[in-house]
Amino acid sequence: MTKTELKPILVFDSGIGGLTVLREARVLMPERHFIYVADDAGFPYGGWEEGALTERVIALFGQLLAEHDPEICIIACNTAFTLVGADLRAAYPQMTFVGTVPAIKPAAERTRSGLVSVLATPGTVKRAYTRDLIQSFASQCHVRLVGSENLARMAEAYIRGEALADEAVLAEIAPCFVEAEGKRTDIVVLACTHYPFMANVFRRLAPWPVDWLDPAEAIARRARSLVPLPNGFEPLNGEDPAIFTSANPDFATRRLMQGFGLRVMAAAVSADRRERI
Repeated sequence: MTKTELKPILVFDSGIGGLTVLREARVLMPERHFIYVADDAGFPYGGWEEGALTERVIALFGQLLAEHDPEICIIACNTAFTLVGADLRAAYPQMTFVGTVPAIKPAAERTRSGLVSVLATPGTVKRAYTRDLIQSFASQCHVRLVGSENLARMAEAYIRGEALADEAVLAEIAPCFVEAEGKRTDIVVLACTHYPFMANVFRRLAPWPVDWLDPAEAIARRARSLVPLPNGFEPLNGEDPAIFTSANPDFATRRLMQGFGLRVMAAAVSADRRERI
């Protein structure tokens, strides 16, 4: 298999948070081109009615798979995958989907205090999938689920270079910090791919040091394990395409894409914007 025959890897997110996963995936798969897809017309996913969001994401992937024929698809969004992952695999059985789920299992393995918090979106917090992970892997821990209404939007603004008030950020992360019976939270799972971009801010504002668990590297390793590695390849250069469902990302977003070696495509997949709750 030559370099020109290799299929691309598709990375999908509701916005630009999936760039944290793309960054790690490129390190592990230097022989592959990537296609980054941001469903910014539907962002944020946390407030969508579940049936409408499922319908939207499945329809989007029908178009994406037909047009780009990727090797695999990485769903770099906890909210999307915990809801739609099984439906995507059922709808497109010929495609391999690598999902993003809250890193509850590794958090339970690493915690010393037994107090773990999961910082997520409201959509991820309310999923049965998330609670099943806790029951399966962290039943001996006290796991606090913190569903932030605002942090994904704040992270998008921060990634684009906008200033955020410390007080506003602290208000979102403060519920993660628990003290009980002389013990303290020692691990916070970053269960939204937007949040690792703000990890340094979180560390600065945290009332005490914790391990902020970023799953991006683990997702990339899983993807690498599923993608065949050819013999005699050279790392690729040049830009990869980025697709925005709005077809109109702002100037700051376009500059950010360039910084990640991505070129915003003029044409975008279409999806009807549905009513959110």
